[in-house]
Amino acid sequence: MSFQLLAKKLKVALLQITAGSDKQVNLNHAKDYILKALSKDSAIDLVVLPECFNSPYSVTEFAKYAEKIPNGETTKFLSQIAKDNKISIIGGSIPELGDDNKIYNTSITFDKNGEIIGKHRKVHLFDIDIPNGITFKESLTLTSGDKATTIPLEGFGNIGEGICYDIRFPELATIATRKSNAFAMVYPGAFNTVTGPLHWHLLARSRAIDNQIYVILVSPSRNLELSYHAYGHSLVVDPNGKIIAEAGEDEEIIITELDPEVLTKSRSGIPVSTQRRFDIYDDYTETAKPRAI
Repeated sequence: MSFQLLAKKLKVALLQITAGSDKQVNLNHAKDYILKALSKDSAIDLVVLPECFNSPYSVTEFAKYAEKIPNGETTKFLSQIAKDNKISIIGGSIPELGDDNKIYNTSITFDKNGEIIGKHRKVHLFDIDIPNGITFKESLTLTSGDKATTIPLEGFGNIGEGICYDIRFPELATIATRKSNAFAMVYPGAFNTVTGPLHWHLLARSRAIDNQIYVILVSPSRNLELSYHAYGHSLVVDPNGKIIAEAGEDEEIIITELDPEVLTKSRSGIPVSTQRRFDIYDDYTETAKPRAI
């Protein structure tokens, strides 16, 4: 199978910020950090926000903050920022009120003209119960999405997307890579201080090595005054599984560059894409239906 590699170097900014109880304050805070990132490097092509960047991460709060897409205030807000600054934005995720009146955990992506080019509803809901650890059940409030998502980033290539818990299921990354020739997977995510130390880095590196792609994870910063304590450590992993950029726990901006040459060398040196044995096991990507919007 041939791959459409990243067409040229892509400079990406990861914004590790915290959301509080005031939606408008959260939106303005995100804007401030976007502008701060651009002041650090005006050549940024893509900005990525964390999961639930406009609301608290709480099953009891999602309904209160949920809004329609594309007519909700957050969609309009990010669209205008993208347009004004001529950058692409992956809007982390927000609670979405669907036309069916169900609530979804949804990420929206905008191009440099402020147009929506991608929408991903979290497919795998975070329902866990770790003894002496943490219990959290998103399904009490949220409905899961039903599509794999690929985003066409003009001038660069395709990006696959998942949200947080989606990263534990390798199928989405494989579908994006094999079906849509994605050069990266992006996961806005809010791992906690129990699961984060265990699996955050390991899962990011695994998805990168599995598919020989870049993997980008963007977390909220850690705020112990909130009920949910995010792990932090937003990071970028290259196709060889090497962590090339990583944040700490506090609010932080990480700027790094995705290099197409690294993709090319990784795939030519270890050509797993041409060595799969579909005579032994099925290619489940054949029936997958990735969607941009």
